Amino acid sequence: VPLQACGGGLVQAGGSLRLSCAASGRTFSTGAMGWFRQAPGKEREFVAAIGWSGGSTDYADSVKGRFTISRDNAKNTVYLQMNSLKPEDTAVYYCAARAGWRTSKPRDEYGYWGQGTQVTVSS
Repeated sequence: VPLQACGGGLVQAGGSLRLSCAASGRTFSTGAMGWFRQAPGKEREFVAAIGWSGGSTDYADSVKGRFTISRDNAKNTVYLQMNSLKPEDTAVYYCAARAGWRTSKPRDEYGYWGQGTQVTVSS
């Protein structure tokens, strides 16, 4: 399932960005999708996930209330709306897909990964 993430950039603290991830292949419509991020010198961490139907979502505590994950199965695309951005949100953001339909936090549950998009939040 090739994944192509885009939408990153440089934004001031308090600003917003929307990331998109386009996927190909039938796995997208039947599998959960997730967003992860990796800051310099840190491990890749879970950010958000959405079930195959879009009816279930899960978020890291650090982004709850600020980020919203959504998906459009007709377009094979998953989104991450990021509001009230903070400098600590600066990282490379990756989208990922898994074969299972439930949301999941461990990154080894995801078998397909995009190339990442840089998000930089200035103070």
